Amino acid sequence: MNVVHVTHEAAEKIGGIGAVIAGLVNAAPYRETVSRTVLLGPLLNTNHPPELRLGEGGEIFYSSVDGLQPPEWHAKFSAIEQTYDVGIIYGTRMVHEPCTGETVKAEVLLVDVFSINQKRLSLFKGELWKKFAIPSDKFESAWEFEQYVRLAEPGYEALKAIGCEGGSEMMVLLAHEYMGVPTALQAVLDGKGDVRTVFYAHEVASVRPVVEDMPGHDTMFYNVLAQASEKGQTVEDVFPSVFANYKHPLVKAARYLDHIFAVGDYVVDELRFVDKHIARKEIDLVYNGIPTVKLTLEEKLASRDRMLQYAENLLGVRPTWVMGHVCRPVVSKAIWRDLAVLHALEPMLKQRDETAVFFMLGTLAGQRRARDVAEMERVYGWPVAHENGYPDLCGGEETLGEMFDCFNRDHEAVRVVLVNQWDWSPEFCGRKMPEGMTFADIRRGTDVEFGLSAYEPFGISQFEALCFGAICLVSNVCGCMGFARRAEEGENCDCVLEGNFLRGGEGWDIESLLGMQTDARDAVEADECGRLATILVDSLPRDAEAMQRQMQAGYELACKMSWECVVSDYFLPALGRAST
Repeated sequence: MNVVHVTHEAAEKIGGIGAVIAGLVNAAPYRETVSRTVLLGPLLNTNHPPELRLGEGGEIFYSSVDGLQPPEWHAKFSAIEQTYDVGIIYGTRMVHEPCTGETVKAEVLLVDVFSINQKRLSLFKGELWKKFAIPSDKFESAWEFEQYVRLAEPGYEALKAIGCEGGSEMMVLLAHEYMGVPTALQAVLDGKGDVRTVFYAHEVASVRPVVEDMPGHDTMFYNVLAQASEKGQTVEDVFPSVFANYKHPLVKAARYLDHIFAVGDYVVDELRFVDKHIARKEIDLVYNGIPTVKLTLEEKLASRDRMLQYAENLLGVRPTWVMGHVCRPVVSKAIWRDLAVLHALEPMLKQRDETAVFFMLGTLAGQRRARDVAEMERVYGWPVAHENGYPDLCGGEETLGEMFDCFNRDHEAVRVVLVNQWDWSPEFCGRKMPEGMTFADIRRGTDVEFGLSAYEPFGISQFEALCFGAICLVSNVCGCMGFARRAEEGENCDCVLEGNFLRGGEGWDIESLLGMQTDARDAVEADECGRLATILVDSLPRDAEAMQRQMQAGYELACKMSWECVVSDYFLPALGRAST
């Protein structure tokens, strides 16, 4: 079987979908079953030199963009390039899974769509409208829409040119998110019997902005979804704002593909809420996997000691507990809920004569230069203190900085530190960070990892510390929580603490839910965060024996949620159904 992944992360890992692809292709059951893996996507950056286009260890066979056109490949690609006025890059790259250390080689096809044959593109857009009700003319100014429509025809022809379609093996084209849908629709239009198309829903792009933008967030949305679905309504009926979202018609067009994979239980519900035709389709749950690394207690304590030392260097006091949240600080992560739990935790820790530090690691402005970090640290004590403006708070981080500053003014037992950087090393985080510290320490050394998101289709990050015995504090709308419940098989793991912010909206009618304001949501969250804090304070391991038990329990659960299990138990059975 030939498997094609259509994604914006074809050339390199950028975010979550890249992590999913790395987890899948490096799993032994995948390698044993799939004959060829091809990563197809648009060329995102034309400035990279040829030797870096496909990353370290990458090899280019053909690139008209770089003038590398061996005759055997030029004969296959030149007609496509001339017809569509595009450039093509074909080669291989190494796909690395950092937690396991595994690496495999995958084929890569990139299409330079910055220029295009507009007449042919207009014909294709006409077909998208007539056959699939996708109004391309409304969204041509949105490059994130336009480039994937441009990719579809030449990208699919390039797959034929390298022999993915038309040979002895079935080709399954996985459209990762809305980005892959136009190429999958081109395969549908092409009509070949040996090709199957799958919409791989890592989220529901129609839904995310609705949850993020309305003040009731998940408390409102999922209660509305439940009631509206019972009445036969769709997201368009209740939330007409989706018509302005360029991603929505592409997600809705998933109804025309052969099969659908969804990474979480709520994603399944959301997809069925998008369109009545999708609601009638078979949707396979294909959870994402999480890291499974065996650690000794001594190794964990060493990482934890470095985290405690860093806190002491910054705050002047060595805390009892280390807590954290690694994420992009966007609305969907609901970081204010972290602070609400910590607020409720404050008097409980004081009563026990304990203290805690909470590290928030994430940025909206990219990685800061090492010399800028050193200057901020020297002048005003970054990352404990912050100032607005680059290289410090910017791009939306300003609100978060104010929240953290206000929290620290009113609390003593719990202190919060915003590390608005993307790294965890002395070079990029300052001289107060202990020498030799790496990103692994923030995972291995934490006692609690927060993840009380309002919208989180899966949430690999929340569970990355699970196998090291950390308590993972996760909201029930996270897809990883549904996976954990299945993996636990009725036995509750002490390392997983589930938050539920939906109960506060139960019993409200749709109109009241849609009108929910911040104060009502705050009341719901205060109750739930107080409940979570009460459970959390009693769950913290206060001796080596308890810590060892938690490490073992977390590791055993993580093993049941590994990429090997995901591929064997979910992905390959779903792929088999999709290919019949």
